[in-house]
Amino acid sequence: MKDLGIKIYSDGADVNEIIKMDNENAVDGFTTNPTLMSRLGITDYLGFAKEVLNTVKEKSISFEVFSDDIDDMYRQALILRDLGDNVWVKIPVTNTQGVVTYDLINKLSFEGVKVNATALFTRDHIQNVYDALNPEVNAIISIFAGRIANAGLDPEPTMQFGSDLSNHNPLIETLWASSREVFNIMQAARTNTDIITLPPSLINACNKEVGKDLDEFSLETVKMFYNDAKKSGFSL
Repeated sequence: MKDLGIKIYSDGADVNEIIKMDNENAVDGFTTNPTLMSRLGITDYLGFAKEVLNTVKEKSISFEVFSDDIDDMYRQALILRDLGDNVWVKIPVTNTQGVVTYDLINKLSFEGVKVNATALFTRDHIQNVYDALNPEVNAIISIFAGRIANAGLDPEPTMQFGSDLSNHNPLIETLWASSREVFNIMQAARTNTDIITLPPSLINACNKEVGKDLDEFSLETVKMFYNDAKKSGFSL
């Protein structure tokens, strides 16, 4: 994957998995979000973040604010920013009322916060976030390509739009978010996207299956069906 010129970030909230991947240098960075944390029963946000950062000291890691109030998002962002120099602060493009956060992103970025603007779906989102960012401060524009595809739309033109905006500034990176399959890496690379987030399951699949002979892959699949049917004791 290194040959494709794209960074791979692991998207998850399993502390042990994050520490393992960091120790093995298996990925370039990490992202998480309140939904992933909630699914694993995490209730102590700062405790979780600090535990991760005890090990992940150099690679980029993004933590997300969770308030719905714009002023409180700002307060939370500063707390997260202060956890470490390798922390990017995820700011959703709107709150739950549909109030856009462009001014907040602008304020934080010009105060030196490394913003990861998240949940972007449209070209208007991308353009407005890009215009709000301080070009002299690191930032990530996270575009939810997987969910765009789930809406029955090709995400590649939207990703390419983001890349074309930011390609002259190495401090502002685009990110292919909500990946669904390993092939998304190739799609992200051909749209000149800087980063792709993958859940650990897809990272493992990538390491095991990319480049595999398709005849061999077919035989493995048939054997899987056969063995699972045999274990289940099916009869006709």
